[in-house]
Amino acid sequence: MAAIVAPPRAATAKTETFTDNKRRDDVRHANIASARSVADAVRTSLGPRGMDKMIILPNSNEVIITNDGATILSQMAPIQPAARMLADLSRAQDTAAGDGTTSVVVLAGALLRQAQYLLRTASAHPTAVSDALHKLSLKAVEILRSISIPVDLSDRETLIKSASTALNSKVVSNYSSLLSPLAVDSVMAVLDPKNPSLVDLRDIKLLKKLGGTIDDTELVKGLVFDRKASHVAGGPTRIENAKIAVIQFQISPPKTDIEQSVIVSDYSQMDRILREERNYILSMVKKIKSTGCNVLLIQKSILRDAVTDLSLHYLAKAKILVVKDIERDDIEFITKTLNCLPISNIEHFKEEKLGFAERVEEVSVGESKVVRVTGIKNMGRTATVIVRGSNQLVIDEAERSLHDALCVVRCLVNEKYLIAGGGAPEIELAMQLAQWAKSLHGMESYCIKEFAEALEVIPYTLAENAGLNPVAIVTELRNRHARGEVSAGINVRKGLVGNILEENVVQPLLVSVSAISLATECVRMILKIDDIVVVR
Repeated sequence: MAAIVAPPRAATAKTETFTDNKRRDDVRHANIASARSVADAVRTSLGPRGMDKMIILPNSNEVIITNDGATILSQMAPIQPAARMLADLSRAQDTAAGDGTTSVVVLAGALLRQAQYLLRTASAHPTAVSDALHKLSLKAVEILRSISIPVDLSDRETLIKSASTALNSKVVSNYSSLLSPLAVDSVMAVLDPKNPSLVDLRDIKLLKKLGGTIDDTELVKGLVFDRKASHVAGGPTRIENAKIAVIQFQISPPKTDIEQSVIVSDYSQMDRILREERNYILSMVKKIKSTGCNVLLIQKSILRDAVTDLSLHYLAKAKILVVKDIERDDIEFITKTLNCLPISNIEHFKEEKLGFAERVEEVSVGESKVVRVTGIKNMGRTATVIVRGSNQLVIDEAERSLHDALCVVRCLVNEKYLIAGGGAPEIELAMQLAQWAKSLHGMESYCIKEFAEALEVIPYTLAENAGLNPVAIVTELRNRHARGEVSAGINVRKGLVGNILEENVVQPLLVSVSAISLATECVRMILKIDDIVVVR
């Protein structure tokens, strides 16, 4: 008799299925651990008493000494994707605000630590944690705006104080009294009154010259070329009442369009070629001279020599100062400064396309010579800063520090509000957000309370790097802010808590707003990742 086999029972809606989430959790925690290790690497560089990092570049003997977060992380080039996201986060902060590149990474690391605690201990779902973090970000920006102080761009002293705060944490902090006014004056020089909220830092050229000290750094109201004048044929090195032309064509004999050789066997034909070359160049020089031009800026050519010894000889005879090998990327800056037009063909060489200046001269700066153009008529809104230093490491760090100071002033131009520094806004945020969390319910309230505590990492790290007792300092800060002292912050120099506004430690609102927004966005993205798929 055949056995009767019972059909398999269909799974009902009430049947529970087991889903293994271990891999997802492992991937998420591995990402968090990698990102936190990057944050821990730069944490000691935060603040005025932060340590510097020495970076040795591979395949070269070049060394970089800096405590700028964006520079450190860009050179570290982490391989793990989540760690790379923190390096990109620092670069994004550098683009958006120019300062706070270390703070944003340290803040992201602290938020990740609290998120990991919530996922493991409170068994919170990553989506719930992510949504709570988003709400915290919006509320934090609202609180920051409520405690900010409006600033007037005509108040030069306030702008200098803000730039000085950005420079205080740099290697060149001893020179902040020189570099801060220089940064403010540079930004004010390129500021267009018709469009006051737009500042393009590409209009400020930083020229690095070895020799001297940082004290010799200067702002030039004019134009400086990092090369000497061409006086191979005895041409002039100083011109008064200069008429300047920027040319993009070659003053040299023409060549064929294709690579080929011309064989000349007759001496008379050879003389004729040389004679034609001389006549060709001479006719160009005469046309240039007829417009009254006495300074010639020649763009570097890749097709053939922009100038030859023969053309330099004729230009010297015509008493025309020549600066050759101008980079193509610099042409826009030069023409904007001189308020002239680039000339691409000898047939278009006309007087109305020239720029005018009181003086063009070759001067010695450090170990080399430069050409300086001053007294430019109808000068465009640009500025040139010559950065000096005793060695290349110092010059490079001075340039990075000056760029940060310029970015801080630009932030104030874009959003005209200041807040106190020294960890004051972070403590105020932590207290107000913790109070706000009490008005919420459920897991959201618990998450926001935990993330509010993470914001205290900034004052804690500032105190730790300054050699102070971080627990005592942060406790004192909490007491002061609980009593309503919104401007109470860490005075690193004196090693105590005080009114940080009286110490002139201020920073643009945009720096803190950008740091909070970018850090929370990056952390939310890392929390949402539950698997890594490698495509071959």
